[in-house]
Amino acid sequence: MDLYEHQGKELLRQYGIETLEGIVATTPDEARDAAEKLGGTVAVKAQVLTGGRGKAGGIKVVKSPDEARDAAEQILGMDIRGHTVRRVLVEAGAAIASEMYLSITVDRTAKKPLILFSTEGGVDIEEVAEKSPESIVRLHVDPLVGLLPYQARELRFSASLSGDVAKGVGKVLGNLYEAFTGADASLVEINPLVATEDGRVLALDAKVTVDNSSLYRHKEIADLHDVEAADPQEQRAQEAGLQYVKLDGDVGILGNGAGLVMSTLDVVAQAGGTPANFLDVGGGADAEKISAALDIVTSNPEVKSVLFNIFGGITRGDEVARGLMTAIERSKIELPIVVRLDGTNAEEGRRILAENTPPNVHTEETMLEAAKRAVELGRG
Repeated sequence: MDLYEHQGKELLRQYGIETLEGIVATTPDEARDAAEKLGGTVAVKAQVLTGGRGKAGGIKVVKSPDEARDAAEQILGMDIRGHTVRRVLVEAGAAIASEMYLSITVDRTAKKPLILFSTEGGVDIEEVAEKSPESIVRLHVDPLVGLLPYQARELRFSASLSGDVAKGVGKVLGNLYEAFTGADASLVEINPLVATEDGRVLALDAKVTVDNSSLYRHKEIADLHDVEAADPQEQRAQEAGLQYVKLDGDVGILGNGAGLVMSTLDVVAQAGGTPANFLDVGGGADAEKISAALDIVTSNPEVKSVLFNIFGGITRGDEVARGLMTAIERSKIELPIVVRLDGTNAEEGRRILAENTPPNVHTEETMLEAAKRAVELGRG
């Protein structure tokens, strides 16, 4: 679950990380009042769950309340990478001496938290990695031990920091690691982390992603979920108890088991197609759940064909076939559907499908054959 900037900053403040004063506004007049209250130069910043706001014109620095109102009027309603701006953060200005980058994420290969720090902040870390990789400091943290003082010193030394800035960065790093572990986050990022002319080190931005599986432990964070901003397919899947992630392709994918679905994504790519989604219906899914899954996948207008990959383990193939037939009848889907059914009673299941399903449903015995068929049918 991603947090908006103003929500992320509130979380960071709870862990002792200093930010600039800011006020959320949903109308141009509210933005004007916020700027008047803050006084001086302010930044009007679009609140969306994506990056690239600055390049898209979603951040404007203004010098008066009236200019803040005009800026908010331009930003509200703007589309930034498919996200509509419905609120802005009006934030006080600061005399910035330098900009840095600091983040903590999960390195799944090393199975440890990974700290990334650079003295080149304010731009995408990917851009920094490409142009000057030597400026990025990388540190792994043993999750069983936690962040140790020598690691903070190593980071400051590697980045050639000194004086008040070094002390400030060290303090922020310690607090950020506490936020990362305390909120069960998969990413906490401050870009830029700035040093001001009066010696303060504070977060000028905040990007926080919390592991969805931990939200039952963090009701206060779960309550921040913005239903209106959520992808409609992902929201429907969550309500139906389905694991769904929207992707950019045109081959809709359903399967029973996360590992099987991940393999299906790879096989579709191998067959020359592009997956439109990840959707795991789980083991023992009944006709009602399969019908809901099909509706969710096909409600994406980009989907041109559907690949249903089922392995009958505890659930027998003939039972899956009957449930799938019922689901297809309920859904009345006209798109081509390719079914790969294997495992227990798979032959019986394929026979049932071949004899009883409408002409837009096709069966295949192997994953690769099914993927090739789905890609081919999707291209018309």
